Amino acid sequence: MTTLDNSPTVVVMTAGGANAQVMINALERHWPDLHVIQETAESKALIIRRRARRSGWLNALGQLGTMAASRLGKKAAARRSDEILQTYGQSAAVKPAIPVHRVDSLNDAACHALLSRLKPQAILTISCRLLSRSTLAACPCPVVNFHAGINPAYRGQMGGYWSLVENDAANFGATVHLVDAGTDTGCTLYEQRLTPQAGDFIATYPLLLTAASTGITIAAIDDVLKDRVKVQPIPGRSVLRFPPPIWIWAWNGLTRGVW
Repeated sequence: MTTLDNSPTVVVMTAGGANAQVMINALERHWPDLHVIQETAESKALIIRRRARRSGWLNALGQLGTMAASRLGKKAAARRSDEILQTYGQSAAVKPAIPVHRVDSLNDAACHALLSRLKPQAILTISCRLLSRSTLAACPCPVVNFHAGINPAYRGQMGGYWSLVENDAANFGATVHLVDAGTDTGCTLYEQRLTPQAGDFIATYPLLLTAASTGITIAAIDDVLKDRVKVQPIPGRSVLRFPPPIWIWAWNGLTRGVW
């Protein structure tokens, strides 16, 4: 492991959660001078209002139902989650030694001031809101994002789930890409594909994809630090995904076995 004195400063920007913590722990093993800037998660009410403006209240409330079911499912899937972490040698335990700087939003002036003070050489975003143009301008280095889906066909949320729904299991996977002002529209750096197990479902897909993809994320950060970033041109359709309304989730589960 690199010693702290010689370690470049790497920053993870996130709203927190188990998946983000898995990635944080994996990165810290390689770069001890790791800092986390953690924003306050957006309220469910704000998320639902934003989705209602986009697709109507019926769909927005249906998506809320799926989010609630998924949250309940995470408890039911605790054993499978432990298996995933053990299989990939990862941990979701919070490490008190890793500095966490809390801000209301990654797009606030407080975050910009932190970036100016920390002067990171690489930044990873995971499980957070979109960065504004002003925040991207405040970043003193390239920013890469971990996305639990294969871009550009499965941008947004629940990419692994939608690949299975669309009979596209070969594209059940994750992407590490450069961050721009769009939603998962930056150039792809690395991809990771895998096959979910029989016990996996909408609540475990993101953890599975995260735990299996720490290697490509580490590779992307290392490329940034060594100024050797190479983008991959990825042709094909570009589709922005959202959680399924609960009735669609139930229908796909009952009729196609994709939960």
